[in-house]
Amino acid sequence: MKNIYILIFEDVVLSSAAAPLDILTRTNAILESAGRPPAFRVELVSEKVKNIHLSDPAQFNCQRTLAEVPAKSSGHNSPLIIVPAFSGDWDSVFAKNRAVVEWLKQHYAVGTEIASLCLGSYFLAEAGLLKGKPCTSHWRAIDDMRERFPDIQMQGDFVVTDRDGTYTGGGAFSSLNLVLYLVEKFCGHDIGVQVSKNFSIHRDHINQAHFSVFRGLNQHGDTLVLKAQTYIEENFQNEPSVEQVAAIVNMSKRNFIRRFKQATQYTPLAYIQKVKIEEAKNRLEHSHQSIQSLMYDVGYNDNKTFRDIFKRMTGVTPQAYRKKYGRANLAV
Repeated sequence: MKNIYILIFEDVVLSSAAAPLDILTRTNAILESAGRPPAFRVELVSEKVKNIHLSDPAQFNCQRTLAEVPAKSSGHNSPLIIVPAFSGDWDSVFAKNRAVVEWLKQHYAVGTEIASLCLGSYFLAEAGLLKGKPCTSHWRAIDDMRERFPDIQMQGDFVVTDRDGTYTGGGAFSSLNLVLYLVEKFCGHDIGVQVSKNFSIHRDHINQAHFSVFRGLNQHGDTLVLKAQTYIEENFQNEPSVEQVAAIVNMSKRNFIRRFKQATQYTPLAYIQKVKIEEAKNRLEHSHQSIQSLMYDVGYNDNKTFRDIFKRMTGVTPQAYRKKYGRANLAV
Protein backbone atom coordinates (compact mmCIF):
# COMPACT_ATOMS: atom_id res chain seq x y z
CA MET A 1 0.00 0.00 0.00
CA LYS A 2 1.36 3.40 -0.96
CA ASN A 3 1.34 6.16 1.65
CA ILE A 4 0.08 9.42 0.18
CA TYR A 5 0.24 12.68 2.12
CA ILE A 6 -1.83 15.63 0.93
CA LEU A 7 -0.32 18.89 2.17
CA ILE A 8 -2.75 21.32 3.81
CA PHE A 9 -2.03 24.99 4.61
CA GLU A 10 -4.24 27.97 5.26
CA ASP A 11 -4.00 29.35 1.70
CA VAL A 12 -4.73 26.03 0.02
CA VAL A 13 -7.37 26.00 -2.72
CA LEU A 14 -10.22 23.93 -1.33
CA SER A 15 -10.97 21.93 -4.47
CA SER A 16 -7.28 21.28 -5.14
CA ALA A 17 -6.99 19.47 -1.81
CA ALA A 18 -10.43 17.86 -1.60
CA ALA A 19 -10.56 16.49 -5.16
CA PRO A 20 -7.44 14.27 -4.95
CA LEU A 21 -8.60 13.04 -1.55
CA ASP A 22 -11.94 12.08 -3.06
CA ILE A 23 -10.42 10.43 -6.15
CA LEU A 24 -7.85 8.41 -4.21
CA THR A 25 -10.29 7.16 -1.58
CA ARG A 26 -12.80 6.28 -4.30
CA THR A 27 -10.05 4.36 -6.09
CA ASN A 28 -9.61 2.25 -2.96
CA ALA A 29 -13.35 1.58 -2.90
CA ILE A 30 -13.34 0.51 -6.56
CA LEU A 31 -10.44 -1.86 -5.90
CA GLU A 32 -12.11 -3.35 -2.85
CA SER A 33 -15.39 -3.86 -4.72
CA ALA A 34 -13.39 -5.90 -7.25
CA GLY A 35 -11.93 -8.05 -4.47
CA ARG A 36 -8.54 -6.35 -4.56
CA PRO A 37 -6.71 -4.70 -1.66
CA PRO A 38 -6.76 -0.89 -1.39
CA ALA A 39 -3.81 0.80 -3.08
CA PHE A 40 -3.44 3.96 -1.00
CA ARG A 41 -3.26 5.07 2.60
CA VAL A 42 -4.18 8.76 2.32
CA GLU A 43 -3.50 11.24 5.11
CA LEU A 44 -3.72 15.02 5.38
CA VAL A 45 -0.64 16.74 6.82
CA SER A 46 -0.02 20.31 7.96
CA GLU A 47 2.96 22.19 9.35
CA LYS A 48 2.06 22.61 13.02
CA VAL A 49 -1.62 22.47 13.88
CA LYS A 50 -3.93 19.73 12.73
CA ASN A 51 -7.06 21.84 12.41
CA ILE A 52 -6.56 24.18 9.46
CA HIS A 53 -9.09 26.96 8.86
CA LEU A 54 -9.07 28.14 5.25
CA SER A 55 -9.90 31.59 3.98
CA ASP A 56 -12.92 29.83 2.46
CA PRO A 57 -15.74 28.81 4.85
CA ALA A 58 -14.12 25.41 5.38
CA GLN A 59 -11.54 23.63 7.49
CA PHE A 60 -9.46 20.47 7.31
CA ASN A 61 -8.73 18.14 10.21
CA CYS A 62 -5.29 16.76 9.44
CA GLN A 63 -4.07 13.42 10.74
CA ARG A 64 -0.43 14.50 11.14
CA THR A 65 1.92 17.44 11.34
CA LEU A 66 5.10 17.64 9.26
CA ALA A 67 7.18 16.58 12.26
CA GLU A 68 5.11 13.41 12.50
CA VAL A 69 6.04 12.46 8.94
CA PRO A 70 9.84 12.34 9.13
CA ALA A 71 11.95 12.01 6.02
CA LYS A 72 13.33 8.48 5.84
CA SER A 73 14.09 6.02 3.08
CA SER A 74 11.22 3.63 2.35
CA GLY A 75 12.78 1.44 -0.32
CA HIS A 76 10.93 0.67 -3.53
CA ASN A 77 7.47 1.58 -2.16
CA SER A 78 8.24 5.24 -1.53
CA PRO A 79 5.58 7.60 -0.19
CA LEU A 80 4.02 10.32 -2.34
CA ILE A 81 3.39 13.90 -1.22
CA ILE A 82 0.73 15.88 -3.10
CA VAL A 83 1.05 19.66 -2.96
CA PRO A 84 -2.22 21.38 -3.93
CA ALA A 85 -2.66 24.86 -5.39
CA PHE A 86 -2.68 28.02 -3.29
CA SER A 87 -4.60 31.28 -3.52
CA GLY A 88 -2.82 34.63 -3.32
CA ASP A 89 0.69 35.61 -4.41
CA TRP A 90 3.66 33.30 -4.05
CA ASP A 91 5.85 35.68 -2.03
CA SER A 92 3.23 35.86 0.73
CA VAL A 93 2.52 32.13 0.64
CA PHE A 94 6.23 31.26 0.69
CA ALA A 95 6.86 33.57 3.65
CA LYS A 96 4.33 31.57 5.67
CA ASN A 97 5.46 28.14 4.45
CA ARG A 98 9.27 28.12 4.43
CA ALA A 99 9.27 25.08 6.70
CA VAL A 100 7.11 23.23 4.15
CA VAL A 101 9.64 23.89 1.39
CA GLU A 102 12.47 22.58 3.56
CA TRP A 103 10.38 19.53 4.48
CA LEU A 104 9.82 18.76 0.80
CA LYS A 105 13.59 18.99 0.16
CA GLN A 106 14.31 16.54 2.95
CA HIS A 107 11.71 14.06 1.77
CA TYR A 108 12.78 14.14 -1.85
CA ALA A 109 16.40 13.59 -0.82
CA VAL A 110 15.48 10.20 0.70
CA GLY A 111 13.35 9.05 -2.22
CA THR A 112 9.86 10.35 -1.47
CA GLU A 113 7.95 11.23 -4.64
CA ILE A 114 6.47 14.73 -4.85
CA ALA A 115 3.51 15.82 -7.00
CA SER A 116 2.05 19.31 -7.45
CA LEU A 117 -1.38 20.33 -8.66
CA CYS A 118 -1.74 23.62 -10.49
CA LEU A 119 0.14 26.39 -8.59
CA GLY A 120 1.53 23.84 -6.14
CA SER A 121 4.45 23.66 -8.58
CA TYR A 122 5.87 26.81 -6.95
CA PHE A 123 6.63 24.77 -3.83
CA LEU A 124 8.57 22.18 -5.83
CA ALA A 125 10.44 24.83 -7.81
CA GLU A 126 11.36 26.78 -4.66
CA ALA A 127 12.64 23.57 -3.08
CA GLY A 128 14.94 23.04 -6.07
CA LEU A 129 13.26 19.77 -7.03
CA LEU A 130 12.60 20.81 -10.64
CA LYS A 131 16.04 21.97 -11.76
CA GLY A 132 16.60 20.84 -15.34
CA LYS A 133 13.23 19.08 -15.39
CA PRO A 134 9.99 19.69 -17.25
CA CYS A 135 7.26 21.38 -15.24
CA THR A 136 3.72 22.61 -15.83
CA SER A 137 1.35 24.74 -13.80
CA HIS A 138 -1.61 27.04 -14.28
CA TRP A 139 -1.20 28.82 -17.60
CA ARG A 140 -1.38 32.21 -15.87
CA ALA A 141 1.73 31.35 -13.84
CA ILE A 142 3.98 30.17 -16.68
CA ASP A 143 5.73 33.49 -17.39
CA ASP A 144 6.19 34.27 -13.69
CA MET A 145 7.66 30.84 -13.01
CA ARG A 146 10.02 31.15 -15.97
CA GLU A 147 11.28 34.43 -14.57
CA ARG A 148 11.59 33.21 -10.97
CA PHE A 149 13.00 29.77 -11.76
CA PRO A 150 15.01 29.99 -15.02
CA ASP A 151 16.66 26.61 -14.42
CA ILE A 152 13.44 24.61 -14.90
CA GLN A 153 11.91 23.62 -18.22
CA MET A 154 8.46 25.21 -18.19
CA GLN A 155 6.05 23.28 -20.40
CA GLY A 156 3.03 25.54 -20.12
CA ASP A 157 0.93 23.60 -22.62
CA PHE A 158 1.37 20.29 -20.81
CA VAL A 159 -1.26 18.81 -18.50
CA VAL A 160 1.09 16.31 -16.82
CA THR A 161 4.86 16.00 -16.38
CA ASP A 162 6.68 13.04 -14.81
CA ARG A 163 10.44 13.08 -14.22
CA ASP A 164 12.64 11.43 -11.58
CA GLY A 165 10.01 11.17 -8.88
CA THR A 166 8.51 14.61 -9.42
CA TYR A 167 5.12 15.17 -11.03
CA THR A 168 3.38 18.40 -11.96
CA GLY A 169 -0.16 18.99 -13.13
CA GLY A 170 -1.80 21.74 -15.18
CA GLY A 171 -4.05 24.57 -14.13
CA ALA A 172 -7.14 24.32 -11.93
CA PHE A 173 -9.31 21.26 -12.68
CA SER A 174 -7.08 20.13 -15.55
CA SER A 175 -4.65 19.08 -12.80
CA LEU A 176 -7.05 16.25 -11.93
CA ASN A 177 -5.56 14.55 -14.98
CA LEU A 178 -2.38 14.20 -12.92
CA VAL A 179 -4.33 12.44 -10.15
CA LEU A 180 -5.83 10.08 -12.75
CA TYR A 181 -2.35 9.58 -14.22
CA LEU A 182 -1.02 8.59 -10.80
CA VAL A 183 -3.94 6.21 -10.22
CA GLU A 184 -3.22 4.55 -13.56
CA LYS A 185 0.53 4.44 -12.89
CA PHE A 186 0.16 2.77 -9.49
CA CYS A 187 -3.00 0.70 -10.06
CA GLY A 188 -2.99 -0.13 -13.77
CA HIS A 189 -4.79 1.02 -16.88
CA ASP A 190 -8.08 -0.73 -16.16
CA ILE A 191 -8.50 0.94 -12.78
CA GLY A 192 -7.45 4.29 -14.24
CA VAL A 193 -10.21 4.04 -16.83
CA GLN A 194 -12.79 3.01 -14.23
CA VAL A 195 -11.90 5.93 -11.97
CA SER A 196 -11.99 8.34 -14.92
CA LYS A 197 -15.48 7.12 -15.83
CA ASN A 198 -16.61 7.21 -12.21
CA PHE A 199 -15.76 10.92 -11.95
CA SER A 200 -16.73 11.72 -15.58
CA ILE A 201 -13.27 13.22 -16.17
CA HIS A 202 -12.03 13.15 -19.74
CA ARG A 203 -8.59 11.55 -19.77
CA ASP A 204 -6.37 14.09 -21.54
CA HIS A 205 -2.75 13.84 -20.41
CA ILE A 206 -1.43 15.97 -23.22
CA ASN A 207 -2.35 19.62 -23.59
CA GLN A 208 -3.94 22.55 -21.77
CA ALA A 209 -2.95 25.22 -24.29
CA HIS A 210 -6.51 25.84 -25.44
CA PHE A 211 -7.34 27.15 -21.93
CA SER A 212 -4.68 29.85 -21.94
CA VAL A 213 -5.17 33.53 -22.71
CA PHE A 214 -2.03 35.14 -24.12
CA ARG A 215 -0.99 38.35 -22.43
CA GLY A 216 2.44 39.55 -23.45
CA LEU A 217 4.88 40.13 -20.62
CA ASN A 218 4.97 43.90 -20.19
CA GLN A 219 6.41 44.51 -16.72
CA HIS A 220 10.02 44.34 -17.91
CA GLY A 221 10.62 48.11 -18.05
CA ASP A 222 12.28 48.19 -21.49
CA THR A 223 10.45 51.10 -23.13
CA LEU A 224 11.65 50.32 -26.66
CA VAL A 225 10.50 46.71 -26.41
CA LEU A 226 7.16 47.93 -25.03
CA LYS A 227 6.89 50.20 -28.07
CA ALA A 228 7.56 47.23 -30.33
CA GLN A 229 4.96 45.12 -28.51
CA THR A 230 2.36 47.86 -28.90
CA TYR A 231 3.14 48.17 -32.61
CA ILE A 232 2.77 44.40 -33.10
CA GLU A 233 -0.52 44.29 -31.18
CA GLU A 234 -1.97 47.17 -33.21
CA ASN A 235 -0.69 46.05 -36.63
CA PHE A 236 -0.58 42.24 -36.57
CA GLN A 237 -3.21 41.97 -39.35
CA ASN A 238 -0.72 43.60 -41.73
CA GLU A 239 1.81 40.82 -41.11
CA PRO A 240 4.69 43.02 -39.92
CA SER A 241 8.12 41.51 -40.44
CA VAL A 242 10.75 41.41 -37.72
CA GLU A 243 12.80 43.88 -39.80
CA GLN A 244 9.88 46.33 -39.90
CA VAL A 245 9.33 46.19 -36.16
CA ALA A 246 13.06 46.58 -35.49
CA ALA A 247 13.08 49.67 -37.71
CA ILE A 248 10.17 51.17 -35.73
CA VAL A 249 12.33 51.13 -32.59
CA ASN A 250 15.52 52.02 -34.48
CA MET A 251 17.46 48.83 -33.78
CA SER A 252 19.37 46.37 -35.88
CA LYS A 253 17.49 43.11 -36.44
CA ARG A 254 20.01 41.09 -34.47
CA ASN A 255 20.04 43.43 -31.47
CA PHE A 256 16.26 43.74 -31.55
CA ILE A 257 15.71 39.97 -31.47
CA ARG A 258 18.14 39.56 -28.56
CA ARG A 259 16.66 42.43 -26.56
CA PHE A 260 13.03 41.49 -27.29
CA LYS A 261 13.52 37.89 -26.14
CA GLN A 262 15.39 38.98 -23.03
CA ALA A 263 12.47 41.23 -22.05
CA THR A 264 9.45 39.11 -23.05
CA GLN A 265 10.77 35.50 -23.11
CA TYR A 266 9.63 35.25 -26.77
CA THR A 267 11.33 35.92 -30.07
CA PRO A 268 9.61 38.71 -32.05
CA LEU A 269 8.31 36.17 -34.58
CA ALA A 270 6.85 33.95 -31.85
CA TYR A 271 5.26 37.01 -30.25
CA ILE A 272 3.62 38.03 -33.53
CA GLN A 273 2.22 34.52 -33.93
CA LYS A 274 0.94 34.52 -30.33
CA VAL A 275 -0.89 37.81 -30.85
CA LYS A 276 -2.44 36.62 -34.12
CA ILE A 277 -3.62 33.31 -32.68
CA GLU A 278 -5.06 35.05 -29.60
CA GLU A 279 -7.15 37.27 -31.87
CA ALA A 280 -8.26 34.21 -33.83
CA LYS A 281 -9.33 32.51 -30.58
CA ASN A 282 -11.30 35.58 -29.56
CA ARG A 283 -13.16 35.65 -32.88
CA LEU A 284 -13.86 31.93 -32.75
CA GLU A 285 -15.36 32.39 -29.29
CA HIS A 286 -17.49 35.45 -30.00
CA SER A 287 -18.50 35.44 -33.67
CA HIS A 288 -19.84 33.24 -36.45
CA GLN A 289 -17.31 34.61 -38.93
CA SER A 290 -16.17 31.86 -41.27
CA ILE A 291 -12.78 30.40 -40.47
CA GLN A 292 -11.53 31.29 -43.95
CA SER A 293 -12.49 34.96 -43.52
CA LEU A 294 -11.20 35.02 -39.97
CA MET A 295 -7.90 33.57 -41.13
CA TYR A 296 -7.35 36.46 -43.57
CA ASP A 297 -8.35 39.06 -40.98
CA VAL A 298 -5.74 37.93 -38.47
CA GLY A 299 -2.97 37.95 -41.04
CA TYR A 300 -2.76 34.46 -42.60
CA ASN A 301 -3.10 33.67 -46.30
CA ASP A 302 -2.81 29.90 -46.27
CA ASN A 303 -5.37 27.66 -44.59
CA LYS A 304 -2.93 24.82 -43.85
CA THR A 305 -0.39 27.19 -42.29
CA PHE A 306 -3.07 28.80 -40.12
CA ARG A 307 -4.50 25.46 -39.05
CA ASP A 308 -1.06 23.99 -38.24
CA ILE A 309 0.07 27.01 -36.20
CA PHE A 310 -3.27 27.24 -34.40
CA LYS A 311 -3.16 23.56 -33.45
CA ARG A 312 0.48 23.74 -32.38
CA MET A 313 -0.26 26.66 -30.06
CA THR A 314 -3.61 25.54 -28.66
CA GLY A 315 -3.56 21.77 -29.01
CA VAL A 316 -6.79 21.75 -31.08
CA THR A 317 -7.90 22.80 -34.56
CA PRO A 318 -9.79 26.07 -35.13
CA GLN A 319 -12.96 24.05 -35.76
CA ALA A 320 -12.54 22.10 -32.52
CA TYR A 321 -11.81 25.30 -30.58
CA ARG A 322 -15.01 26.92 -31.84
CA LYS A 323 -16.98 23.81 -30.93
CA LYS A 324 -15.60 23.94 -27.38
CA TYR A 325 -15.85 27.65 -26.70
CA GLY A 326 -18.00 29.34 -29.38
CA ARG A 327 -21.17 31.18 -28.45
CA ALA A 328 -23.70 28.85 -30.04
CA ASN A 329 -26.64 31.14 -29.30
CA LEU A 330 -25.41 34.02 -31.49
CA ALA A 331 -27.59 34.87 -34.47
CA VAL A 332 -26.06 33.82 -37.76
